Amino acid sequence: MAKNDPYAALKIKEFNIFLFVRFLLVFGWSMQFIVIEWQVYSITKDPLSLGIIGLMEIIPAFSMALFAGHIVDQKEKRNLLAVCTAAFSLISLMLFILTTDTITQSWEINSILYSIYALVFFGGFLRSFFGPTIFSLVALLVPKKIYHNAATWSTSTWKTAAVSGSLAAGFLISGIGVDYTLLLVFILVILSLIFTFFIQKKPILNTNIGEPMAQSLKAGLRFVFKNKAILGVLTLDMIAVLFGGTVAILSVFAQDILKVGPEGFGLLNASISMGSIVTMFLTTYIPINKKTGKKMLISVFLFGVSIIAFGLSSIFWVSVLALFVSGAADGISMVIRQTILQLKTPDEMRGRVSSVNSMFVGSSNELGAFESGLAAKIMGPVAAVVFGGTMTLITVVTTGVVNPTLRNLDLTNEIEENEKA
Repeated sequence: MAKNDPYAALKIKEFNIFLFVRFLLVFGWSMQFIVIEWQVYSITKDPLSLGIIGLMEIIPAFSMALFAGHIVDQKEKRNLLAVCTAAFSLISLMLFILTTDTITQSWEINSILYSIYALVFFGGFLRSFFGPTIFSLVALLVPKKIYHNAATWSTSTWKTAAVSGSLAAGFLISGIGVDYTLLLVFILVILSLIFTFFIQKKPILNTNIGEPMAQSLKAGLRFVFKNKAILGVLTLDMIAVLFGGTVAILSVFAQDILKVGPEGFGLLNASISMGSIVTMFLTTYIPINKKTGKKMLISVFLFGVSIIAFGLSSIFWVSVLALFVSGAADGISMVIRQTILQLKTPDEMRGRVSSVNSMFVGSSNELGAFESGLAAKIMGPVAAVVFGGTMTLITVVTTGVVNPTLRNLDLTNEIEENEKA
C-alpha cells in the first residue's frame, strides 16, 4: 500500500474552495442553532419547547429525504448547492427580523415562537437537499483513490465550523445580542454563496436521467439494505444518536443545573465538537482502516459512558470534559461512517444513499432532540440524560453480539484497491 499522505485532498484547489464554503455554511448554521435554542428556552422556560424545535426540523427532513436524493442524482451538484444556500440565507434573514426590537416589542410571544418553528421547518426541508448534494459533490472534486482522505477533511471541516460556531454564538449573544448574531449568520451565508460559484459545474454521472422516481427510490433503498456494512453502521449510529443526544437540552443544564451564562452554554456545545475535531485530525495521520468495526463499537460505547458522566455531573469543568470525550468518540464513528459510504457507494447513487443516511442518522438528531426534551419534561433532565446514555450502551453490546458483519468490518482492502486504481 502507498504511503499515507494526510494532505492529499488539500492539494486540489476546488476541494479547498469547497471546504471554505462548507466551513462558512456550518459555522453560520451552528451559530443559528445555538441562538434559536437560547431564544426559545428564554421565552418559554420549558424543555419540551426545545424538543419541538427538533420535531419541526425532522418532519420535513425525514419525509423529503428520499425525494431529495432522487433529485440530487438527477441534477448538477454545484448549482443545486447554490440554490440551497440562497434559500438558507432567507431563513437567516427572517430570523434576524423576528428577533429585532421592533418585532419582539410589538408581537405576542406565541406569534414569535410559532414563526421560529415555521422557519426551522423550512430549514429541515432544505437540509434534506444539503446533505446529499454535499456528499455527491465531494466525490466529483477528488479522485477515487483519495476518497477516504477527502471524507476525513470534509467531516473535520464540518466539525471545526460547528465548534467555532457554537463557541462564537455564546459570546455573541452576550456581546451583540440575539438579533445581530443572526444578522452575522446571514452575512456568512451570503459569502458562502458567492464562493460556491468559484467551483466549476460538474458532470452528472447518473446514466438513468429521467428514471421514474418510484423506480429510482427503490433502487437506492435496495442497495443500502443489501449492503450489510452500510446498514450496520447506519443503524448503530442512528440508535446511539437517538438516545444519547444531549445537545437539545444543554440550555437546561446551562441555565438551571450548572448555572452558567450564554458563554458557558457556548462552551458546553463547543466542547462536543472540539472533541470530534481532535480525533478527526488524528485520523488523517492514522487512518482508521484496520479492525474498523471493533473500533466503531468501542467508540460508541465510550460515547454512552461519557453521556452518563455528563448527566450525573454538577461541576462545570467535569461536564465540559465529559462532553469533550463524547465528541471525540462520536468523531471516530463519524469518520468511519463517511469513509464507508464514500468507498462503497456507486457514483450514480450517491444522492439516494446519502439521503438514506440522512434518514437514519441525520434525522435521528432531531428525533433525539424531541426524545430528550420529552424525557426531560417527564423524568427531569438528569434522569433523561442518564437514561439515554444507558440505552446507548445496551445498543452497542447488542449490536456487537448480533451483527458479526459490522463487528468484523475492515476497510484495509477497499482503500488499497482504490490506491492501485
